[in-house]
Amino acid sequence: MFYSVLVASQRYHGKESLTYISDKPLSIGQLVAVPMQRRTIMGIVEAKTSKPAFATKNVEMSWDFFVPPKSLELLKWLTIYYPSPLGLITDLFTPHLPKKVPEIPQIPISKAALNVPPLSPEQRAAIKIIESCGQKSALLHGDTGTGKTRVYLELTQKTLALGKSVIVLTPEIGLTEPLVQIFQQQFGAQVIATHSGMTPAQRRKAWLTCSTDERGLVVIGPRSALFSPLKQIGLIIMDEAHDAAYKQEQAPYYQSSRVAAQLAHLHGAQLVLGSATPSIADYFIFTQKKLPIIRMVEPATGLKQRSDIKIVDQRGRDQFVRSPWLANTLIDAIDGALKKGEQSLLFLNRRGSARLVHCEQCGWQALCLHCDVALTYHADQHAMRCHSCDYSGHVPTSCPDCGKNGLIFKSIGTKALEVEINRLFPAARASRFDGDTHKSVGLSSQHAALQSGEIDILIGTQSIAKGFDLPLLSVVGIVQADSGLQMPDYTASERTFQLISQVSGRISRGHLQGKLFVQTYEPESQLIKLALQKNYSGFYEHEIKQRQLYDFPPAVYLLKITCTRSSRKSALHACNKFTDTINGLGLPVRVEGPSPRFIEKIAGKYAWHIVVKSKDRSHLLQIIGNLPGNCIYDLDPSDLL
Repeated sequence: MFYSVLVASQRYHGKESLTYISDKPLSIGQLVAVPMQRRTIMGIVEAKTSKPAFATKNVEMSWDFFVPPKSLELLKWLTIYYPSPLGLITDLFTPHLPKKVPEIPQIPISKAALNVPPLSPEQRAAIKIIESCGQKSALLHGDTGTGKTRVYLELTQKTLALGKSVIVLTPEIGLTEPLVQIFQQQFGAQVIATHSGMTPAQRRKAWLTCSTDERGLVVIGPRSALFSPLKQIGLIIMDEAHDAAYKQEQAPYYQSSRVAAQLAHLHGAQLVLGSATPSIADYFIFTQKKLPIIRMVEPATGLKQRSDIKIVDQRGRDQFVRSPWLANTLIDAIDGALKKGEQSLLFLNRRGSARLVHCEQCGWQALCLHCDVALTYHADQHAMRCHSCDYSGHVPTSCPDCGKNGLIFKSIGTKALEVEINRLFPAARASRFDGDTHKSVGLSSQHAALQSGEIDILIGTQSIAKGFDLPLLSVVGIVQADSGLQMPDYTASERTFQLISQVSGRISRGHLQGKLFVQTYEPESQLIKLALQKNYSGFYEHEIKQRQLYDFPPAVYLLKITCTRSSRKSALHACNKFTDTINGLGLPVRVEGPSPRFIEKIAGKYAWHIVVKSKDRSHLLQIIGNLPGNCIYDLDPSDLL
């Protein structure tokens, strides 16, 4: 018997399934192991087929585990909506099984009622609206601290009561475990976590549990949770739905919200996007389609508290007498919080100890040998590292160009900020959370310590800006609030607004009166003021006009084509050839570029971009179909850097 098999391999760049022969009958969706390119790989049986004209290889192994029909439909939709090699897309849906698969324990079903605070009037109204709109998507636009998670729990309980499963998405692993704990307290073993930080055996067990359980489960994880083999889904929740991490930054370059919407459509399920700062694109779509946008502004605790906000002009150096990076008033506030047993949080969206190493005599600057980027100094390792290619180099004792002493380390990072805090408050328990933090002491593992107040001062990048409710937190300092505005991208204003809103939302959540310090070189910035006022509508109205005026999403669809070559000349030449190919199609599209990528050279390779804009997404799909295989394309990119 012959079968067409969807092979799960990053080595397979074809667009069609492959044919194999099996000596025993197989079923559609069944997991199999098949040979390909001298390797044994996982595959999914797509269909029974006739004997081909060429010789075929044998199916080596099969298991009694299946990818459900709706997941197969989603797989086929992905190949059309986000065209990529079939092997990459299939790999999203398959586990990696050993020859002997362990038995999967039966999941007990919890019958207990929710052991949570009663719903607030605003939460009750939100649930009523969501339930009344049937299978339509809903946008839960709730300020930080208004209790969106409480709404998620109520909707989940109602969905499980119908015997259907729930997927709860989080933007990153650090936010997954705390949410898993909250849901497990209510639904016990029905809650399944899945993310890349788990061991292969743990991820395999999670996949097999989803595949075999006939009753409702709650699957919680980042974007990959969308490909869990659940048979009947009733609800999909995207928490922090605005977050850029929901965009897959390697092939297939999918946007999670669009995949989630299609998955909900296939199951007849409901999709709920939750965010304090919805993305401009999502808000526009919901407005245009007249889908429900549910506003929540009241604190879940019922206690209305306004933060004491102070904007600090970083140009006024008389305010930075005790520290070059922290204002005197912020230092005093941290000291006051420590004396009262309260916590402080310092946000700086830059890793390392110094972002720039240069010579004050001749102007020499420490650059990566393989990339056109400045090396970041890490004092704890006394080394300079490239955050693009991970090259690491020693710190010179004198300038390599002029030979003179006087190297300057400029622009603070989180490691240097941690050192400064330890100098100012040697008795305080300070912890840093960023991309350089080992997972053993990361946010997930330290969640209990943060909640209990064992950590006095939190220092970190955007990972600490969202999703956490810390009852003892009373002081928040944003060290360089305007740094994101310097990025040359159309999303810079949106991301800055979101980050400031999210960070400021860590305090005054009904626990303690909060103090917020915003250090900036642009104290008169209207964007910063709108973020601190939680004036989303004012920001949205201004931003959507700019997007429409200059043809950026959601006014148009974008296709970013990247040509990476060994020299700048060859990268530019390839881009020009692609531009000629696109123009030759005669489509009503706008081609911009070629232009160098924001970081043009990475790991010794030069990258140039072409950006194609169109009102019709099908035109961009047609262009992709005519591109050669030696270029990278990203449909619906999250930025143009």
